[in-house]
Amino acid sequence: MSSAEFLALLVLSAASSFTPGPNTTLSAAMAANAGLRGAMPFVWAVPVGWGLLFSLCAVGLGAVVLAVPVLRWGVLATGVAYLLWLALRLAGSAQMASVDAARLRVGFWQGVGLQFLNIKAWMLALSVVAGWIAGRPDAGLRWMQVLPVMLVFGFASNFTYALVGAGLKRWLAQGQRLLVFNRCMAAALVATAAWMVWSAA
Repeated sequence: MSSAEFLALLVLSAASSFTPGPNTTLSAAMAANAGLRGAMPFVWAVPVGWGLLFSLCAVGLGAVVLAVPVLRWGVLATGVAYLLWLALRLAGSAQMASVDAARLRVGFWQGVGLQFLNIKAWMLALSVVAGWIAGRPDAGLRWMQVLPVMLVFGFASNFTYALVGAGLKRWLAQGQRLLVFNRCMAAALVATAAWMVWSAA
């Protein structure tokens, strides 16, 4: 891989990882409600799940999913429904009690599975495969070069958002601030779901 290709990969990784989306929104919301430790299983799950998705796309599965309309729309519909369900749970949370925080927690395996329901994750994986791996004689070596970069950025972005959420936890504990914050995060999830539908149409 040339230095120009690697630099382009770094730019794409940073832009795609740090822009707000369902993963970063959930990382911040869970850390704000349950603390950094409570959010870490999900923070770790994001790169693991995306790495599995990316690897499947690298061997051709992603192209099949997006080429078959019923599969593509099935992924989209399930992902949108899950995001809306999470938004509904988040919007009603107003206390930091452990029971309430548990309502917001998305565990490690749920976080891994969420990557497969995120049409944005599929499109990113396919874009990276098309731009850096597919049709190259050294495709296997390129996969081994690209995967760690994407995993590091996926972890770093979600950890950063979780740190911000955890940093706000004490401030959010006063008055109705947590309820307002959670409703804003829920609105962000709804907006993400709407964007996913709009961009797929």
